[in-house]
Amino acid sequence: MRQRNAARLLVLNPSNQVLLFRFQHKGDALDGRDYWATPGGGLEKGETFEAAAIRELLEETGLHVDTVGTSVRERSFQMMLPSGESVLAVERYFVVRANSEQLTRDGWTEDEARVMTEHKWWSVAELQETGETVWPERLIEMLENA
Repeated sequence: MRQRNAARLLVLNPSNQVLLFRFQHKGDALDGRDYWATPGGGLEKGETFEAAAIRELLEETGLHVDTVGTSVRERSFQMMLPSGESVLAVERYFVVRANSEQLTRDGWTEDEARVMTEHKWWSVAELQETGETVWPERLIEMLENA
C-alpha cells in the first residue's frame, strides 16, 4: 500500500474558530460521502510537510504565511482516495492564526471546486453540538492544545 503524506491546517480566526470545508462527493469512489474537514493536501515530490502546509493554505484559502511552526499532531490511518485507491495516509497538522476570514477559491483545482462545496468557521461549542461528520477525529482536543 502506497503511503500518502499530507499537510493539514488548523486555521484559527481572531475568535479562535477553526476553518473547515464541507466535502460532498458525487460520481467518484467516495460517492455520497458528506463531511467537514480541515484545509490541506498531499505533499508534492521533494516537498516538506511545512512547505506543503504553506502552499496548501495559499491554494485553498488565499491566505499567505511565510512559515508554519512545528506540527502539533501527526496521525496515520488507511484511507480511500476519490480515485478508489487505498493508501496509508500520514498527516501532520499545523496551526495558523488568520487575521482575516476573507477567503478566495482562486487556487482551487477543478476537483476541489467540484467537491468542496462550502466553508464555515466553527467554535468548539459548535463542534461539540454538531451531528455532522467532522475530520480529523479528536479535532476538539487538538484545538484545546493549539
